[in-house]
Amino acid sequence: MKFGIYHVYWGRQWNDPFEVTCEKCRKASRMGFDVLEVNAVDLAALDAAKLADLRSLASDCGIRLTAGSGLTPQRNVASENPEIRRAGIEYLKRTFECLDRAGVHKLAGMMYSCWPETAVRKGTTKEAHRERSILSLREIADAAADHGVQLMLEVANRFECFLLNTSEEATAYVKEVGKQNVFVMLDSFHMNIEEDHIGDAIRTAGRYLGHLHIGESNRKVPGKGHIPWKEIGQGLRDIDFSGDVVMEPFVLHNCPVGDDIGVWRDLSDGADEARLDSDLEESLRFLKKEFGVSSL
Repeated sequence: MKFGIYHVYWGRQWNDPFEVTCEKCRKASRMGFDVLEVNAVDLAALDAAKLADLRSLASDCGIRLTAGSGLTPQRNVASENPEIRRAGIEYLKRTFECLDRAGVHKLAGMMYSCWPETAVRKGTTKEAHRERSILSLREIADAAADHGVQLMLEVANRFECFLLNTSEEATAYVKEVGKQNVFVMLDSFHMNIEEDHIGDAIRTAGRYLGHLHIGESNRKVPGKGHIPWKEIGQGLRDIDFSGDVVMEPFVLHNCPVGDDIGVWRDLSDGADEARLDSDLEESLRFLKKEFGVSSL
């Protein structure tokens, strides 16, 4: 099990310039993380030389990069409009090329639909949406495999999507896609809303669970809310989970990231960057203890 941090924790914008991504890579390493999850869009904006430089820097820092991505409605690969589906598929194919150049071989997010997608439109059904999504995902997965990229499909709450809300739905979906590089990604924030029992949700995904996002029910860093971390740790041990556990807290408001996520008050308690760092380091120690990881 490896621990990571999502790059937006320190930021107010979704997108980072190259130099900022490099500094966050160094910072994550200094703080004891194994993984930094970056924005796939940021990677796609870089030329081949900078992608190679980032790959080299991450290696030197002992950091493995993963990437996150979501599709806009104009690239919804489950859309009833075939041109929109094709736009999403081709966009992801281009993204995989950039990820490969940067040494990134795991893409996490809602590649099966778009974000947010909260209502079934008139003239279609959830079942039809799912069928189109699976057909698209098979093509997307094959393209990803050509670049050694694994796809981690995020399960989200009902207020952000309607297609995959639970571990059971996502696991059945991944099984039907039937590609070896497609996995389930669970998230403690979303599980807290949708699942009857978080530990059981992890066990339901079992060997199909490839990635885990974690944050508190209030979007703060783990340890500053009521998520049952020992239960999550037990569930991970029960399935012998060896993937990445990436913190995804959102604590800053009055900014594009906070607005999109719905952070309508300052969850950082007025923290400056040094305090944000301290909170994160404390949370990492807390998590390793709760998860029974011996190396602190």
